[in-house]
Amino acid sequence: MSFQVAYDVLLGRWGVTVDQLEVDGTHVNACGAADAPPVVLLAGHGATSPVWFSVAPRLAERHRVYALDLPGDAGRSTATPPRTVDDLMNWLAGVLDGLRLERPLLAGHSYGAWTALTYAIRNPARVGKLALIDPTNCFLGLKTSYVLRALPALLRPSPARNESFLRWETQGIPIDPDWLHLAGLATLEPTTRPVRPRRPAATDLREFDTLVFVADRSKSHDPDELARRAVAAGATVIRLEQATHHSLPAAHGEELSDELLKFSGQR
Repeated sequence: MSFQVAYDVLLGRWGVTVDQLEVDGTHVNACGAADAPPVVLLAGHGATSPVWFSVAPRLAERHRVYALDLPGDAGRSTATPPRTVDDLMNWLAGVLDGLRLERPLLAGHSYGAWTALTYAIRNPARVGKLALIDPTNCFLGLKTSYVLRALPALLRPSPARNESFLRWETQGIPIDPDWLHLAGLATLEPTTRPVRPRRPAATDLREFDTLVFVADRSKSHDPDELARRAVAAGATVIRLEQATHHSLPAAHGEELSDELLKFSGQR
């Protein structure tokens, strides 16, 4: 099965009508009523937008949902890949402008959470609410043990190495086979190196309405320290006891969706 076929298979799992939009070379998968309050979803690096298959349909009951493929990552975007943080922020601003979104709920997982947070800090007037799902490089860095375990899959990417790494981190949590297959095939796609995250020197979220999800079984960072720092920064924290970093969002869609709907005021 090719990457594009696997992409469509997982996108078909959304179970709702999906509008595939193009905004200046950025591919956007959208669902929900066009006039509903907007939610923008940013996936983790290499995950691609169909990974929201267990979240987007439930949010779409009350929201217009936009899931973005990051240029330069595996996916369907053809825009010039960002090379700097400024490029990345300009890209996101351009997509929001193209979709005519003024103050959406901006939600991201992992690298997507860092992208969302960085954008919100730079453009506070453009973000309504902010949801960070087990964010990386936002409040603290990655564990050395996690980085070392990830190196083989990063230096010599292959479906087998990526699957091995994901199974290690998810620690026996049932992994959706369609998601795992797409994640493996993503390693064979032509991609560019992502913009290197720069952790904010001082993160003060008191001017934002911010929700942070913490995966209590994450191997990527210390969950307790992440929660402590997020609270100190002014965020509301929700601990997901059974989640690991990479079992999000696919394996915990019901929990995430319920909390995001509460957070958005739509439930």
